[in-house]
Parts: sequence; C-alpha cells; structure tokens
Amino acid sequence: MVVIRLSRGGSKKRPFYNIVVTDRRARRDGRFVERVGFYNPVANEKQERVRLQADRLNHWISQGAQITPAVAKLVKEQQNAA
Repeated sequence: MVVIRLSRGGSKKRPFYNIVVTDRRARRDGRFVERVGFYNPVANEKQERVRLQADRLNHWISQGAQITPAVAKLVKEQQNAA
C-alpha cells in the first residue's frame, strides 16, 4: 500500500519534515517514491511553514494512496490559508 506521510530531517531540537509518497513498509526516514512538499514546525514569520505540490498530491490520492492524519491536518491547514 502506498501512503503519504512525514519523513523527519533536520537536527536535534530543530525538526524539518518532508512530505513523501512511500510504501507503507518502508522506514520513516528511508526510501520514498516522490517528495511532494515540506513542513517546518519551527519556522518564524518570515519563513514558509508548509509547501505542498497540490497537483502531485491529488495525483497520488487518485491512484489510491492513503494520507496519514498528520499530513491530512497539514493539507487542510494549507487549503484554509489559500
């Protein structure tokens, strides 16, 4: 099964997440199929907090990819901001 989830990057106490399309069995920070955005939870007001490629996200959802609750929350937040 293909899922859309967060993959952690950054350093200790400074998280940065990539929003990736991956196989459910792959490790959290391991192999992925495609990167469709990012999430920076510690961004200040001058920095971008969330960026999504909506067309690619919709493509994968139409192909049957499942979205994790955390990513669903970010997608909803992004749609409300636009």
